[in-house]
Amino acid sequence: MEAILQNVKQVGARGLGAPIVILMLLAMIVLPLPPFLLDLFFTFNIALSLVVLLVVVYALRPLDFGLFPSLLLVATLLRLALNVASTRVVLLEGHNGGDAAGKVIEAFGEFVIGGNYAVGLVVFLILVIINFVVVTKGAGRVSEVSARFTLDAMPGKQMAIDADLNSGLIDQDQARTRREEVTSEADFYGAMDGASKFVRGDAVAGILILLINIIGGLAIGMGQHGLDIAVAMQNYVLLTIGDGLVAQIPSLLLSTAAAIIVTRVSSSEDMGNQVASQLLNSPRALAIAAGIIGALGLIPGMPNLVFLLLGASLGGVAYSIHRRQTQPEIAPSEPTPTPEMETSESRELTWEDVQPVDIIGLEVGYRLIPMVDRSQGGQLMNRIKGVRKKLSQELGFLIQAVHIRDNLDLAPSAYRISLNGVPVAETEIHPERELAINPGRVFGDLQGTHTTDPAFGLEAVWIDPGQRDHAQTLGYTVVDASTVVATHMSELLQRHAAELIGHEEVQQLLDNLAQSAPKLVEDLVPKLLPLTTVLRVLQNLLSEAVPIRDIRSIAETLAEQAPHSQDAVTLTAAVRVALSRGIVQQLVGNTEEIPVMVLQPGLERLLQKALSNVAEDDAGIEPGLLEQIQVALKEAAQQQEINGHEAILLVAAGLRAWMARFTRQSVPGVHVLSYNEIPDNRQIRVVNTIGRENEQA
Repeated sequence: MEAILQNVKQVGARGLGAPIVILMLLAMIVLPLPPFLLDLFFTFNIALSLVVLLVVVYALRPLDFGLFPSLLLVATLLRLALNVASTRVVLLEGHNGGDAAGKVIEAFGEFVIGGNYAVGLVVFLILVIINFVVVTKGAGRVSEVSARFTLDAMPGKQMAIDADLNSGLIDQDQARTRREEVTSEADFYGAMDGASKFVRGDAVAGILILLINIIGGLAIGMGQHGLDIAVAMQNYVLLTIGDGLVAQIPSLLLSTAAAIIVTRVSSSEDMGNQVASQLLNSPRALAIAAGIIGALGLIPGMPNLVFLLLGASLGGVAYSIHRRQTQPEIAPSEPTPTPEMETSESRELTWEDVQPVDIIGLEVGYRLIPMVDRSQGGQLMNRIKGVRKKLSQELGFLIQAVHIRDNLDLAPSAYRISLNGVPVAETEIHPERELAINPGRVFGDLQGTHTTDPAFGLEAVWIDPGQRDHAQTLGYTVVDASTVVATHMSELLQRHAAELIGHEEVQQLLDNLAQSAPKLVEDLVPKLLPLTTVLRVLQNLLSEAVPIRDIRSIAETLAEQAPHSQDAVTLTAAVRVALSRGIVQQLVGNTEEIPVMVLQPGLERLLQKALSNVAEDDAGIEPGLLEQIQVALKEAAQQQEINGHEAILLVAAGLRAWMARFTRQSVPGVHVLSYNEIPDNRQIRVVNTIGRENEQA
């Protein structure tokens, strides 16, 4: 057997499996087959149907058996080819008796229906009705609906994957795998929608083949072989019905398999375990059913023994399940007090009692504790770990661990995020629901609690988990409560990245760089610059969302500029020029032409003069002028966003640092670049001039 399986695998690996199967089907249709081969192929057809049905039952999700639609087509063609081959043998040799078409057909004609062709005809028609009207029709409808809803939900699922990727919950490989699963799911249900038509057509073909065989057999038996009508009916009709039953039973098995696989829901359990955990998990339902069956068993004239026996069995199962569910769990024993515990309150305070401030803290209400408890299935810890990993890779330094604790002073469903002991965000969520976020274009409304996404301020609705597919079909991005918290934390950490890096992190960056460029690090710190100045430069970069992954280029630029200036702002400007390609690439991608906003020349000269006189103090600029610049920048930034471009303001190098600080406080979302930060391979296109209306003034 192992040798046969090995040969089959080798044939499949060489790509010869499909051509061999097609040649076998053509051979069965064209060439006459002896009765022994017919018996072999009919038995193989039944075995194949049973194997397919069992694989479907034990599959955890439909995509685990993605070959099913193609296999269903091949099995249908095999069965029809066998019908053609058996029809040829029945019509040619049927006048010789019941075993003319093989032992399998004879067995189904004699043993299954007792040799009575009238009974066989009724049984065959019942099987066809069950297959055609009940199983095949229902499976086809389910396939059609599943295919439509799966295709409609694809955009929402893709956006949910992008949201998880952006929040750091998954990496690029996991996102690629999930996108492939979404595409495979759509392809599978689309293929099943078409494959169900094969099964339906096969049922119709079974009826037509039966009628043709009966009419043809009677005509040949009576016309060519001179049989009387009774003998012809006995021979040809019995063989035809046996042939039909041999083909119809595998067809019914495959139809059942198709119906099961399109009605399955992805789960971590196979169908048998799902039945045990869901159908037999309610002792109340079993007890009520036992009472009804037992009451029927007490009615005179009913089969009392059968009903009472079944009722007692159901009652016993219900009692055992109820006893198992209500059995108290053994509570852990309380620890025995020790002398150390008894004297802990009376000991003197030490510096160990002074707890340091958490760099990143997360406090949760008591209803959110299951989200952070892995023993209760909480996923928030893993999500936060994914956020830290993603941000560390993007920003270029290790994000510190998040200290999570419960806080009874918070609302039960609230959480609070703090940085360096200071709260920066606090909001309430619904842990038992999911958040449907409106990305900007949806095709309907949802029933639920309307709110705003805490991370980006988008319109959102808290919905029940059962509405997830419907919400995705309407275009919403649906995420669970853990993802909401993780995404919110990711956005806050990215916004406050400059506060997360300190002397220890900078020293670790330099130590890692020293492994590949020891001379560079040795000359830079502390010979040319103190560690504090390097830290300040890195904080300036992070405050303007510039990653510090390229620490080598940063260190080389600092080493080159340190003999000329020790000012952190001047050094930051030089580093930005060195990183200009990466900065522009991060903002506009591979676009060669960069759409930018600029200041009116007179306004730019006025600002430069004012800043040079007061050493970059805002007090030297008229408040009314600042307000006009702020309003004009907001309008221009909104116009850029409508056009699908990043809001980039291009200014003179001496003005860039102050302008970046001004926009960061008053017009978030505007990126300020200096003229010398534009790479040589990029061109600029001025789309708006700020201050044109003040030119005369």
